[in-house]
Amino acid sequence: MAKLTGREEAMLAGEDGAAVQKAMELLIRYADALGAEDFVETNNVAGVPGSAPPWIKQYYAADGGDYRAVFSRFDLDADEVVDIPRMNAFSCHLQGGMDPMLWREQGMSEAAFDNFRSDEQQVAEHGIQLLKTCTPYLAGNVPVMGEHCAWMESSAVIFCNSVIGGRTNCEGRESTSAAMLARRIPNWGFHRDEYRKGQHSVDVAVPVDEVFEWGMLGYFVGGAVQDTIPVIEGAIAAPSLIRHKHFGAAAASSGGVEMYHMVGITPEAPSVEAAFGGARRGETFRYDAAARRRTYETLNSVGQCEDVDYVMLGCPHYSIEQIAHAARLIEGRKVHTNAELWIFTSRSVKALADANGHTETLRKAGALLMTDTCSAISQAVPKGTRVAALDSAKQVHYLPAMMGIEGWYGTTADCIDAACSGKWRGRLA
Repeated sequence: MAKLTGREEAMLAGEDGAAVQKAMELLIRYADALGAEDFVETNNVAGVPGSAPPWIKQYYAADGGDYRAVFSRFDLDADEVVDIPRMNAFSCHLQGGMDPMLWREQGMSEAAFDNFRSDEQQVAEHGIQLLKTCTPYLAGNVPVMGEHCAWMESSAVIFCNSVIGGRTNCEGRESTSAAMLARRIPNWGFHRDEYRKGQHSVDVAVPVDEVFEWGMLGYFVGGAVQDTIPVIEGAIAAPSLIRHKHFGAAAASSGGVEMYHMVGITPEAPSVEAAFGGARRGETFRYDAAARRRTYETLNSVGQCEDVDYVMLGCPHYSIEQIAHAARLIEGRKVHTNAELWIFTSRSVKALADANGHTETLRKAGALLMTDTCSAISQAVPKGTRVAALDSAKQVHYLPAMMGIEGWYGTTADCIDAACSGKWRGRLA
């Protein structure tokens, strides 16, 4: 059993109330399963606490079928329903199931929206920040290097570990909800120095400079190293938040990578030696012209028909820079009568887009800027969608398989062109 501090013993004994006690009980079981010897304190937790579709609430109807019942039974795996207080850690709610304004356009029912609105009120009343995004670092939650976090969402986790130097494992709903109350998470995995050392090498032999290229490289790396830590060096240029965002999301999708080192770029890799930290070096994978071509062909292997009826941008959620870029690309043009263009972002970034006129530019062109979710999370696509175009390697990995549609991967410009022409004309240069 994990060793507890006096403070943790007190929480387990119920001195901070029944909910915190249940949270500690869950975290102790979790730590024991992981083989963690103790806990680290965290004041930065991101999950989806308490929210639930009606069918889950119906499952707990005998317990009241409300937020309290779901948090107790489902989130904390408790043997009884307890009162849920305001959270003790700084806590954020990640993406949800629908846009709060455009839910009808997404095909959601009024009953589903009423449930969404009720859950959101409960979330806020429990002291949880309504970020409603898979990119909390774009919406005000930016850890510092070395900070212990407890985050869900694979693309957020890899960004936190690799780009910021924060420390989090890829947590689940139960562990994050418990951490919000107990401010603890097992001291295991990426919280520990020895776990953050590189394991395999990736030699980049072709230029990688645009978002499109970073996404393909990420997809290649994830497929090559699977769930280990790659050390990447070579012809990588122009690193930026957006490029890392797309690289990490792709690597986490094709292989389950939760941390990577880019030599001379990411904070824990000033050199190859520092990235490996004295650990034994494993295989070396080479990303050359042939690997680039294979990756592109793999990403586009679910595309056959060139008649595009849906373009989805914003996985992970678009930054203000990306929204501005999309608005510039489409300004003066119109979305084709046989197509739809949906762009996804967070509420806070959409507020910036509104203030800068980008939302109106997109609306005039026939595009919709949506928040809180994406087509994969909500499983919402325009009615009749058969062929989608996407600028996210992560989304083209998931959405066609989930929705039974074809998918094309290309640049943002390729996708905007497809939305306006109704045709896929993207090609690998």
